[in-house]
Amino acid sequence: MRRAQARAWRNLFLAGATALATLGAGSALAEGKAAVYDGKPVKIGQGTAHTVVRTGADGAVSAIGVVFTESMLDGLPVAAPGTSPHFPYVLSMPTKGPKSVIDHVVIDWESVGHPPPQVYDVPHFDFHFYVVSREEVSKVRFNGPDDSAAPEQQPPAELMPAGYILPPGTAVPRMGVHAINPAAPEFQKQPFTATFIYGYYKKRLTFVEPMASLEFLKSKPSFSAPVPRPAKYSKSGAYPSRYRVSYDDAKKVYEVMLEELR
Repeated sequence: MRRAQARAWRNLFLAGATALATLGAGSALAEGKAAVYDGKPVKIGQGTAHTVVRTGADGAVSAIGVVFTESMLDGLPVAAPGTSPHFPYVLSMPTKGPKSVIDHVVIDWESVGHPPPQVYDVPHFDFHFYVVSREEVSKVRFNGPDDSAAPEQQPPAELMPAGYILPPGTAVPRMGVHAINPAAPEFQKQPFTATFIYGYYKKRLTFVEPMASLEFLKSKPSFSAPVPRPAKYSKSGAYPSRYRVSYDDAKKVYEVMLEELR
């Protein structure tokens, strides 16, 4: 009887140890596997767009971006005479997976572009990756576009990437003031394709912004460029050192990604 009991306990122990080892291996496998987390799709044009967060094998966020279907570039709205040519679409971040420094994304379809003339006055998309909440964005107010030159809007030097400037005329309500790189190709009399903007409000960083022209996107590009980084950020977290605008021919989707986060 005692021998049978001992054998039963031994078998039970071995079974438990095997199950625990299996569970441990499974957890390690899950933790060691790269993952993709998608946000809720939003209808734009004749297609959809959604946010995406990708992690590496270590579980850390490796990329943050927007993925949209090829058909999003068709059937885009056109402003009626006397109405705003600017069409914003709010995208929520994925509800699952690790959190990043990005709170939400707004894709702004600029159907006739915006100033400055002969630079950004072509149809294009502004991809605003906000590091502040939608509530905070709703409180961004200005007396006029030239408020960007006001002392209370000028961020300290350590929050601005080297070479970037904050010119007058870039203050936009419910966005912020826009810092540009005057060395970018579009300011050297070259056609605007893609560029990277930093946005601020009351001296604090509020968004990072890849921009891309409609014509450039329709060329189905494979484009990547380094992102100039400031010495400090208003909000702690991992920020991009590179951004990418590309077309995936196999999946028939575009990606606008913030990469090489650190």
